[in-house]
Amino acid sequence: MAHDHYFDRAEDGKHTTDYKKHTPDILEAFDAFDHLVFAEEGREIPLKFRELMAVAVGITTQCVYCIDWHSRQARKAGATDAELAEAAWVATAIRAGGGFAHGRLAFKFAGPHEHSAG
Repeated sequence: MAHDHYFDRAEDGKHTTDYKKHTPDILEAFDAFDHLVFAEEGREIPLKFRELMAVAVGITTQCVYCIDWHSRQARKAGATDAELAEAAWVATAIRAGGGFAHGRLAFKFAGPHEHSAG
């Protein structure tokens, strides 16, 4: 089976039955949790903003499934193209900042720099 196009909206969701067959209790708990996190009402942060956060996190983790789903959900919740763009830039800044911050560890782990005499 070729994996050059692993993202397939029509087919991939069918594998939820594998979770349902082998770990139905965990799937049920996750589904309930997810519904609470993205409930339309009863949360302090409006749904549109939660969906935009999810888009940014999906971009940061590079999860195409999350980007696909939450971009469409953000749009349904009223997100504009400008808001989607800003969410993408937030994700980009966080990824770059993480690279910068963790890059400092290279100096830390490498140990002291030995200067040559002369």
